[in-house]
Amino acid sequence: MNGGFGDWKMCRLEKKGCFDPEFCDKHYHHMGLKSNVKGLDKGKGLNSMVSRSRMKLWMIRATTTVLLWTCVVQLTAMGELWGPRVLRGWPSCFNSSDSRLHVKPSSSLRMKAYSALPVPVNPSLSSSSSLVVERISLPPKRIYKNNGYLMVSCNGGLNQMRAAICDMVAIARYLNVTLIVPELDKTSFWNDPSEFQDIFDVDHFITSLRDEVRILKELPPRLKRRVELGMHYSMPPVSWSDISYYQRQILPLIQKFKVVHLNRTDARLANNGLPSEIQKLRCRVNYAALRFTSQIEELGKRVISLLRQNGPFLVLHLRYEMDMLAFSGCTQGCTNKEVEELTRMRYAYPWWKEKVINSDLKRKDGLCPLTPEETALVLKALDIDRRVTVYIAAGEIYGGARRMASLTAAYPNVVRKETLLEPSDLRFFQNHSSQMAALDYLVSLESDIFVPTYDGNMAKVVEGHRRHFGFRKTFLLNRKLLVELIDQYTNGSLGWDEFSSSVKAAHANRVGRPSKRSIIPDRPKEEDYFYANPQECLISSS
Repeated sequence: MNGGFGDWKMCRLEKKGCFDPEFCDKHYHHMGLKSNVKGLDKGKGLNSMVSRSRMKLWMIRATTTVLLWTCVVQLTAMGELWGPRVLRGWPSCFNSSDSRLHVKPSSSLRMKAYSALPVPVNPSLSSSSSLVVERISLPPKRIYKNNGYLMVSCNGGLNQMRAAICDMVAIARYLNVTLIVPELDKTSFWNDPSEFQDIFDVDHFITSLRDEVRILKELPPRLKRRVELGMHYSMPPVSWSDISYYQRQILPLIQKFKVVHLNRTDARLANNGLPSEIQKLRCRVNYAALRFTSQIEELGKRVISLLRQNGPFLVLHLRYEMDMLAFSGCTQGCTNKEVEELTRMRYAYPWWKEKVINSDLKRKDGLCPLTPEETALVLKALDIDRRVTVYIAAGEIYGGARRMASLTAAYPNVVRKETLLEPSDLRFFQNHSSQMAALDYLVSLESDIFVPTYDGNMAKVVEGHRRHFGFRKTFLLNRKLLVELIDQYTNGSLGWDEFSSSVKAAHANRVGRPSKRSIIPDRPKEEDYFYANPQECLISSS
């Protein structure tokens, strides 16, 4: 049938062409059609043959061109690994350009900000949804000799990993290596399966830093196979190291093995004693390159908008979840049954090295998170208006409503993301603790007052980010002094007025204002954390 149809097509009546009446009549009859070409000039057959020959020649040329172009594209794509060096220098329409189109939607139309290709215009869109196209200038690619590839596995919670990512970008930049998009922790207490691109805008991360460091989503195929075969070097770097450690110890390994995998990357770069260029790059990654996904950003804006409807709001990072209490061994106000449960949990995790803990002594040293009851007293002593909306940026509070009773009595407008949003809004965030923490992070940044009850990673990183935004009010609680004052107040040796005035006086200059980081030589864990006060990146510091 296909052959008959092809032959019949060549018998079509045209102004020019060759038609054999008997040939066409035969095939028309085969197709069930009636031929009416018997009267045509048989001399036109020669012209038809020439026409068909030209058509075949044209098709051969077109097919050859397509195949050659496909080969060029494939060679260009593989030039990084196998192709000759000349291919790497070719301009290519498949490379990211130095500028991209940004489509600003009008009304409710939303489109992704970055696009490597021209934006198609849908003619079905109404005039009320017209597009405003802006060109976004990307930084030029940094040209350097690549010394190898650096793979990174982060550990800990969201903000512990966030700081590690910033450090690893700076290290990759100054070792002149290609960084592979970091792998996030999936084996910690939170057991969050989220990938980097589930939390952060990975394309923005890569393109916004391309003038500093080359970042790939994964290793090139040849090197990926080598890693799968174990042909790479894996190690945890030394904590609080300066850049010379990486130049002397890590770079030679990368040059030897081509791929080095660094695991446990938290706190692996020193707070102080680094060139200002490194410090500023750490800030650039933290405050510009690490942008949350559009889904997290949009939901964060909704929560902030809902909070703003009731006026100013305070974010309370009430670090009183089960894992925090089990890890720290702090059991103030817990029942005997709860103390036993927390102790069992601490022994169940082998990497929580401290097992035997005296909760009372630790609390008096200021090493425990404030309890909800203690927090309520502190907020009242600081003259926080009881009508203010208090947003709890935390997981489930251990002890539930019983432990929250004092706080909710003092501040009736206590809310959480779960009470502000519908269950359907958080459906995709459930069982993804880092994504939930990212939502709390955004709300914390925009709050009128931020109060962390423990100086963990989130408290520190949010503190530094709020400093970057213009030194927004952040109470840096002196827990050692506070528990002493609270004990004196609760046992009756200190009246309320004296208690309140003492609390206010102690925190008059602890609200996130410009200050210098403390430096303690040979004791980096005890000095001020870079990400809590990145003074090299701030507009004003004393």
